[in-house]
Amino acid sequence: MATEFKKKAGSGFSQLLMPLLALLALVVFNLIRDPSFFSVELAANNNGDPVLRGNLISILNGASELVILAMGMTLVTAASGGQDISVGALGAIAGSMFVKVLRAGAGITPLTVILGFLACCAVAMCFGAFNGTLVSVFHIQPMIATLILYTCGRSIAYWINGGATPTVDSPIITAIGSFIPGVPVPTPILIVLVMGILFALLFRFTTLGLYIQTVGINQGAARLNGINAVGMKLLAFILLGVCCSVSGVIGVSRLSLINHETLLLDIEMDAILAVAIGGNSLGGGKFRMLGSILGAYAIQALTITLYAMKVPSTNIKAYKAIVIILIVALGSPVVKQAVSGLWKRLTNKPGRAGKEMAV
Repeated sequence: MATEFKKKAGSGFSQLLMPLLALLALVVFNLIRDPSFFSVELAANNNGDPVLRGNLISILNGASELVILAMGMTLVTAASGGQDISVGALGAIAGSMFVKVLRAGAGITPLTVILGFLACCAVAMCFGAFNGTLVSVFHIQPMIATLILYTCGRSIAYWINGGATPTVDSPIITAIGSFIPGVPVPTPILIVLVMGILFALLFRFTTLGLYIQTVGINQGAARLNGINAVGMKLLAFILLGVCCSVSGVIGVSRLSLINHETLLLDIEMDAILAVAIGGNSLGGGKFRMLGSILGAYAIQALTITLYAMKVPSTNIKAYKAIVIILIVALGSPVVKQAVSGLWKRLTNKPGRAGKEMAV
């Protein structure tokens, strides 16, 4: 039993090794380049409230939408063995619905904000169920199934508000997208923390994580053990829909308006990459949510680093692609096997071999 526990612990740590190494490399690089890169200061904003500022806060704050989407993408990847490329478009739909409900009332109040969030959650969950049905019932490959919403999703977001890009100027919306008065930590960081706690509680007090992993590893065996594979895949896509709605609300609240063309644009690729950097198999099965979270922060840290080095925004994607290739290549099974073999040869003492032969 003790040996089995050690194996599981070691396996969990090895899965987190790649995102941890990626973050460590970025930290070391930035400390060498600029020792004050990660300094955090307490300053006053335009309203006179104390707020935290610095590159570290920018990384944690800027990655909020990506981290939340990476959580949901992890579940879909684990259950279906594929990825949802429509999360950006679905986030735009959710954000557009959120704005639609806010503008339908006489004013923006806490009640209308709650109703708007529930409405955009319901819409995103329905679209998530649509994607999940195509994958689980009709057995369409996830990337192909979600290509439908990826293609038309932003047009749907455009239609919801009649083709306009209305603003939602309100202290409540501003607080969601930036800072709650008197709280120095950006609100999106707090929302990520809440989402992480909710997922942790969900996995702790239910068997959802085990069932999703079982379906992803062997759907036939899961069915023989009484697990509803179709239901698990559907639930994974629906939960991803909730994550899309939360990210969409954060994105809208940051700018206090809805722009269906730019909201969460191209974020689906970063979400898939965060899952991969997190050590999770893109073919489904066993997953580690913490790995995807660290992977998302590694991507954002790389982006902030490039901006700090004054790299033109048009070149950011090219530099990111180079670094990403290196990270993924170093985490590939071929490299891992080679490094493992080298480590075994280096740690295999000659005297030990001689003793074994003598025995």
